[in-house]
Amino acid sequence: MADEADYPGSRRSVYTTLAAGSPFRHEIEVKRSRFITVLARTPDEDAARSVLAGLRREFHDARHHCFAFVLGPDQDVQRSNDDGEPSGTAGIPMLEALLKRETVPGVADLSDVAAVVVRYFGGVLLGAGGLVRAYSESVSSALALAPLVRRRRLRICSVPVGHAAAGRLENDLRAAGYVMADTRYEAQETVLRIALPDDPDSLAAAAEHVAALSAGNARLMPEETEWIDVPMG
Repeated sequence: MADEADYPGSRRSVYTTLAAGSPFRHEIEVKRSRFITVLARTPDEDAARSVLAGLRREFHDARHHCFAFVLGPDQDVQRSNDDGEPSGTAGIPMLEALLKRETVPGVADLSDVAAVVVRYFGGVLLGAGGLVRAYSESVSSALALAPLVRRRRLRICSVPVGHAAAGRLENDLRAAGYVMADTRYEAQETVLRIALPDDPDSLAAAAEHVAALSAGNARLMPEETEWIDVPMG
């Protein structure tokens, strides 16, 4: 659960994004028009536009490929496009659906997400208000079903340990609730990597826990901070 300490000033140390994996798809129908929403996790603008380009090729016979995306921990980059729909009836409602999505009560922190809505016209004009509602609902209903994760800025700490002992220590650390980053395998040892809150008390407690679990044979070595996926909750 996020709290106010996660959002000091304007620089966030946590935000919400899509879980890693394939883009999420969801479809609604409004007066015979099909609205196919594709949500993709995108770390930068090139990736977001690549998703759009791929969907233009896949749904080459669709009339519209409208998009919106939000990037960065502080949602600094925001783009949208109506792709031929009347101005303001598609891209902006889609962008607002991304920006207003509350991931916990009172917190709208979704980012690094691109939304593309592919529309197949069904022969019935929806009008400006109808289009705004349809594009907004298409993205909002997809977000309600899509898997989400927290991205936290955490201190990475390495724990060098002999190869034979690494598996058991890693299992013990996971069982204790620690978030594990990618493990490094070196010639003489395995380097487990733990993602911890970047404060002295958390680091000291983890160091004591590692020493206890390893009977004093392993020690915690703080390194850089990284953005790490952690489960929602």
